[in-house]
Amino acid sequence: MQGCFYGVGVGPGDPELLTLKAARILREVPVIAFPGKEPEDSTAWKIAAAAVPEIREKEKLGVDVPMTRDADLLQEAHRRSVRQIEELLDLGKSVAYITLGDPTIYSSFSYLQAAVIKDRYRVEAVSGVPSFCAAAARLNIPLTEWQEELHILPAAHMPEGSPSLPGTVVCMKAGKKLKELKEQAAGQDRNLYLVSNCGLEGEMVCHNSEEIPDKAGYYTILISTETVKNSSG
Repeated sequence: MQGCFYGVGVGPGDPELLTLKAARILREVPVIAFPGKEPEDSTAWKIAAAAVPEIREKEKLGVDVPMTRDADLLQEAHRRSVRQIEELLDLGKSVAYITLGDPTIYSSFSYLQAAVIKDRYRVEAVSGVPSFCAAAARLNIPLTEWQEELHILPAAHMPEGSPSLPGTVVCMKAGKKLKELKEQAAGQDRNLYLVSNCGLEGEMVCHNSEEIPDKAGYYTILISTETVKNSSG
């Protein structure tokens, strides 16, 4: 019997946001895979270990993918990781790859998922609380109301004018582009909100553009909403 490859979303930072299903999978599988080389350097690992301490005693697999846009380097890193995962699956060991937020939203799991499925292994994604939902809850605001649109965009690839799209715009991993995004939204009838390190040490919450700095950390979400709400009640 081959093992199953799980992509387990651990939520944005607060260990209490780990789902019951995610906790069960982490307790059941013999191998925990995580982004990076060492578990202590992985944010996802720290969240999961705080919620399910038993994983500290399990077999561990670091999935080290370099932070680069070089397609060849990325492909080789992914191929190496896939080989390691499939070797464990062939031994009958199920592997849970832990990832921040939800494994279906801008997740490193998606690259591994596609390759392992292509090689005809069993793969299952386990939903987690998305970071932008947790950020809106932390701000105590709704993301959408009535017929409003919701746009989820990676800040690194946002086209000019994106913060002013209709409805609500969520800019993911916006830390390095805050100044530019604020300038794009200036003069528009919009509300700007920011949450950085949601549920983690060093959390920062900003409820208006005046509070938002020009730069922040990697785990930063900028939310832009229309000032006038078109709701019927």
